Amino acid sequence: MTEIIKINPVNPEEDRIKKAAAVIRAGGLVVIPTETVYGIAANMEDKRAVQRLYAVKQRPKDKPFSLHIAQKEDVAKYAVDIKPSAYRLMEVFWPGPLTIVLKSKDEGKIGIRMPNHKVALGIIRESGVAVACPSANISGNAASTSIEEASADLGERVDLIVDSGKAVLGKESTVIDATELPVVILREGAVSKDEINKIANKKTVLFLCTGNSCRSVMAKGILEKKLREKGRQDIEVLSAGLIAMEGLGATQETRDLLRSEGIDASQHRSQRATEEMFNKSDIILVMEKIHEKKVLEIAPWVRNRLFLLKEFAKVSSENLDISDPIGKTADFYEGTFAIIKEAIERIAQII
Repeated sequence: MTEIIKINPVNPEEDRIKKAAAVIRAGGLVVIPTETVYGIAANMEDKRAVQRLYAVKQRPKDKPFSLHIAQKEDVAKYAVDIKPSAYRLMEVFWPGPLTIVLKSKDEGKIGIRMPNHKVALGIIRESGVAVACPSANISGNAASTSIEEASADLGERVDLIVDSGKAVLGKESTVIDATELPVVILREGAVSKDEINKIANKKTVLFLCTGNSCRSVMAKGILEKKLREKGRQDIEVLSAGLIAMEGLGATQETRDLLRSEGIDASQHRSQRATEEMFNKSDIILVMEKIHEKKVLEIAPWVRNRLFLLKEFAKVSSENLDISDPIGKTADFYEGTFAIIKEAIERIAQII
C-alpha cells in the first residue's frame, strides 16, 4: 500500500518534510497539501517522473503542468519578460491561491504558483528541484481536498501521501495569463476576477534619488496631489533612495516647500530602493544620470521604463540632472522644487 505520513500543518516535522522531499527528488510522486486542494508533486527536471505524472493523471500531453515554488525570487529562474502587473499580483497574492502564466525561458509559457501552506513550502524548498504540482485527482474528476479523496482517486499509483488535514480553502487556484496586457483569467478559482483586475489594472510610479529625503519626496508628494485632484485611484506612487538610510524624515526645507502646496510630508520615512520596487514599477523616474546607471546595474531589464525626471520638464539646458539640494541654500531648494513640479505637471497628464 502507498505509505501515508502525517505532517503537522502548523509546526511541520522536519524529518518528515525531508522524507517527502527525498522521494520527489528521486523521481517519485508525492501527494502534498496546499491551502487550495491536495496536489501531486513531481520532479519537473526528471522526464520519467513527468511522464509518469501524465499517466497517473490521465492528462493529455499537450496540457502542461504548473510549477510550484517556495519563494518569490525563484520565479526569475523559470520565467522571462515579467511585466510589472505580474509582479504586483505576486506581491499581493503570493503565497496564495493564484497561478500566474508567464513567458518561459524556452520561449513558451509556464504557470507558476507559490502556495500558502507551510508543509508544501517546506517540501518544495527541501527538494531542491523544480516541482510540478497539479491537483491530486484524475483529470476530469473533482479536485481532492483531503487524503481520503486523493486516495480514492489515485489508489496505489503514487509513492507517498502527506496528510496535513483538510485543505483550508477547498477550491482550486485562480489561473491567469500575464504574458500580455491586459491579463487574461483562464480559470476563476479562490481569487475573484474583481480582485485580480483591481491589482492588475493599476500602475506604479517610482521616484528615486540618493537618500530619499528631498527630491524624490517632493516628486511623490506633488504627483499624489495631482492624482487626487483628478480622482485617480489606479496609480500607486512610491519614493526611495539608492543609498538611503532607512527611517529618516524629509528635510525641513522639503517639508516646508510641500506644505506651501498643501502637502503634508511629516510622516515620510526614508527607504532604500529594492529590486522588488523596480520590478513592479511601470515607470521609474530618477533625478540624475548616476542614479540611472545604478538602477541599470541592479536591474538592467527595466531599461525601457527608466527615465530622468528632468526629461519631462520644459528646460533648455542640456544637463538633465536635478542636483541634490542637501546642504544648499533656500533659493537652491526652491529652484529644485520648481523643476520637479514642472516635470510632474506633464507626467500627471500622460499617465
